[in-house]
Amino acid sequence: MPDITKTRGYPIGAMSTHTGVNIETIRYYERIDLMPKPDRTAGGNRQYNHDQLKRLSFIKSSREFGFSIDEIRDLLEMVDRQDFTCGEVHGLAIAHLASVREKIAGLKKLEEALAGMAAKCSQGDVPDCPIVETLFEPH
Repeated sequence: MPDITKTRGYPIGAMSTHTGVNIETIRYYERIDLMPKPDRTAGGNRQYNHDQLKRLSFIKSSREFGFSIDEIRDLLEMVDRQDFTCGEVHGLAIAHLASVREKIAGLKKLEEALAGMAAKCSQGDVPDCPIVETLFEPH
């Protein structure tokens, strides 16, 4: 890992290495204004500061928890305002949790349907396949 200090800027490659976020993804976050535009060196290279490194780590962690870009934007706006309450953040987290639980329920139904379809298949050598037939049926 590159030697990174708070006194020097972080080039984009070091940001990527330190956070595990792909360089193109970092640029994308800049384009959609999730990450502030960094300063540039005389040669035009991006130079991020420590606060930007922390922000990118926050974004990555939030994505790993399944928060959408819009949800992350809302969280960051609260942080940027510095007048948020733990209750506000809790509300966003609870809403996200409800969404995750809804997706899990949907995936369980999908699992049951796929298992049922697969159970009907004899895996024979003929082109008559109940899985293909089920996929042709209207639902």
